[in-house]
Amino acid sequence: MTRLVGVEHTRGRLAGPPLTPRTAVIWSVLRAELDRRGDTDLTVLDVGGGTGGFAVPLAQAGHRVTVVDASPDALAALTRRAAEAGVAARVRAVQGDGDALAGLVEPASVDLVLCHAVLEVVDEPEPVVAALAAALRPGGAASVLVAGRAAAVLGRAMNGHLDVAAALAADPTGSAGPRDTLRRRYDAESAAALLAAAGLTVEEVHGVRVLADLLPAVVADGQPAALLELERALAARTPWRDLAAQLHLFARRPA
Repeated sequence: MTRLVGVEHTRGRLAGPPLTPRTAVIWSVLRAELDRRGDTDLTVLDVGGGTGGFAVPLAQAGHRVTVVDASPDALAALTRRAAEAGVAARVRAVQGDGDALAGLVEPASVDLVLCHAVLEVVDEPEPVVAALAAALRPGGAASVLVAGRAAAVLGRAMNGHLDVAAALAADPTGSAGPRDTLRRRYDAESAAALLAAAGLTVEEVHGVRVLADLLPAVVADGQPAALLELERALAARTPWRDLAAQLHLFARRPA
């Protein structure tokens, strides 16, 4: 497992944004991959990358990033953000959604794929993951972030919505029904199986927001540094990892 060190304390060019419980684990894993690649400038694909929270720092580190997103407003904000950061030449915005990814990206053209909070909302996750795998060069890596099923059940139950919690627990896809904002949720096993079916080898699984969404605001806001360290300490450890609001899987296309 990757040691979860802070982005700001590791070597190399990527400084990264301020760490939060929502991003610290992901940036640590990405940083380890970039360090492993040395001074190589990577070609990165960020599917559903929105306004560039990951794309712009990666571009600032010298990498070329294509962001595919369905929202023209988000892509406009991305373009402005990249220009303000002085990396407009290294960031490309492409309007499209995950379901159409296979027609938007050349096969075997990408070193690193980011697919964060996408697989729970697309019509069919299997072809999207197949397209991600196909876009990667041999040896390329995928950073995949999905909604966690156990956290959704626990959160609804703690808020008194026991009927919704029961529906989430019983549904094979982890959905609470037609009014649910997400089509599906995952546990570590089902998410890993989805990536493996596309030919990717899962190397790491971490929990993101293990405790952050469960704590009262007064605790989370009053002890941000302690919360961040606790999140990082629990991210790779079961059973706490499996209770996280999101699961982060880092996988690789075999060389």
